[in-house]
Amino acid sequence: MVDNPYAAPKTHVEDVTEPPPDGDFVPEGRGVPAGNGWKWIADAWAFMEGQRLTFLGVFLLMWLVQLALNFVPIIGPIATTFLFPFLVGGIVLGCDAVRRGEALEVGHLFAGFQRHTNKLLLLGVVTFAMYIVIAVVMIAILGATVGVAFLTGAPPPDDALAAGMLMTLLLAVLVVLALSVPVTMAILFVPALVVLHDAEVLPALRTSFVACLKNVMPFLVWGVVGFVLSILASLPLLLGWLVVGPLLGVSLYLSYRDIFYQA
Repeated sequence: MVDNPYAAPKTHVEDVTEPPPDGDFVPEGRGVPAGNGWKWIADAWAFMEGQRLTFLGVFLLMWLVQLALNFVPIIGPIATTFLFPFLVGGIVLGCDAVRRGEALEVGHLFAGFQRHTNKLLLLGVVTFAMYIVIAVVMIAILGATVGVAFLTGAPPPDDALAAGMLMTLLLAVLVVLALSVPVTMAILFVPALVVLHDAEVLPALRTSFVACLKNVMPFLVWGVVGFVLSILASLPLLLGWLVVGPLLGVSLYLSYRDIFYQA
């Protein structure tokens, strides 16, 4: 019997998985509930499902590149600062590809060099300048007591002077931490805004800072959970970082999606 040529095909055809909708982009970011800080981390584990080894390989390669550069005297740490925005931009592009249903590839890590090179380089310059300012402030605080004692070869200080030097050192550490927080807030979302939205660097610095300011509580929750995970990851010879590192990195991409997109 001849098959009916007009009959519907009997061969099973796999359904094409549609990527999730982008949602509405919120240029200045939006405030989200405090509990979302934990949700970013929890969702990151599910986000990497099926490609966790690839995520590990990409993040491990990023760490190895930075570690190798840091072994180069003087130039290495500086180069790391300039390279970091490119690597983060590549991670963002890789995560965005996974969100669209594509496979993560090692090449995504270096995708930031293919586009937006000038903007990511400018971000590296701005970041380096911010770190220089922080370093100058720290040196200025330490120079009045600790630095002078070491440079002049002064005899060991008595207890009172030693206590004063210790307080100066603690003050310097607190000031550095206080300055590092707004710097981190200003640069956190800039790579994503540049590689995904072609944003200009200087306005993006303000946008990132404002978006973080709107979400102090979620990031506080994220920080507490991340701190606990970091301690646990460090216990078995730092091997836990092979899981926690990619988890926290992907969670920051998800925080960007949560803050800058309205479903």
